[in-house]
Amino acid sequence: MPCMTAPIFVDTNVLVYSRDARDTAKQKRAHDALSFLWRTKLGRLSFQVLNEYYVTVTKKLKPGLDRDSARADVRDLLAWKPQTHTDSSLKLAFDIESRYSVSWWDSLILSSAMEASCDTVYSEDLQHGMRFGGVTVINPFHLEFSLPTLS
Repeated sequence: MPCMTAPIFVDTNVLVYSRDARDTAKQKRAHDALSFLWRTKLGRLSFQVLNEYYVTVTKKLKPGLDRDSARADVRDLLAWKPQTHTDSSLKLAFDIESRYSVSWWDSLILSSAMEASCDTVYSEDLQHGMRFGGVTVINPFHLEFSLPTLS
């Protein structure tokens, strides 16, 4: 198991799976990862992630969450110090998009993670184990995933 004390950035899909009862295995893994991050206070995200989460769970997820429940989740997640997009984060995202040929939205996720001093991003959208500068993508639904230990 990897040893961690640095904050861990969480992509939208992990939050959504924690509320998606259609795939109970993924729901449990997402719940376990998020519980670990709450317990250790290592969770980080961005306002982009919060916006995507709210729209996905209220409009796209079937069955979805009611607005009040989704809003309560978003309010709770404000404790994770959401990153805002700044001039420097946009420039960094442009560099990431060009250098690694990833989508604009994923580039914004990665730049936000870097600006939040995270060395890990939990995401299903990018390749498990791939490194982007000093950030490694970990897919919490990957067979090799296990929760980190703290040093």
